[in-house]
Amino acid sequence: MSKTILTIDDSPSVRQLVAMTLSNAGYQVIEACDGADGLAKATNNRVNAVITDLNMPVMNGLDFIRQYRAHPSSAGVPIIFLTTESDDGLKAEARAAGATGWLVKPFKQDQMLAIMRKVVGA
Repeated sequence: MSKTILTIDDSPSVRQLVAMTLSNAGYQVIEACDGADGLAKATNNRVNAVITDLNMPVMNGLDFIRQYRAHPSSAGVPIIFLTTESDDGLKAEARAAGATGWLVKPFKQDQMLAIMRKVVGA
């Protein structure tokens, strides 16, 4: 049974790279173009983990996490921030909102896969 990962990013090229990285490793991938789209997909599908960008139109990554964490289906689902930001204050805010981890863009594919294996298993 393969694990399903939701990737949320307003950049089609980033979504494509994340999806390719994960699907090549055997994960199922659902893509969303912003936090609102991601929230709908996260609450309507069974996902094992979420990788979300921070800065997006409509709903940013922090707002997504806060709203998703308020939904019962988010219980136990790890959320990884994938962003160009590396500010410690922002990391603390993300953790407080319910983020599990942080990956800085541009990411290394093996680094992303190591994090995914750690948070959801193979």
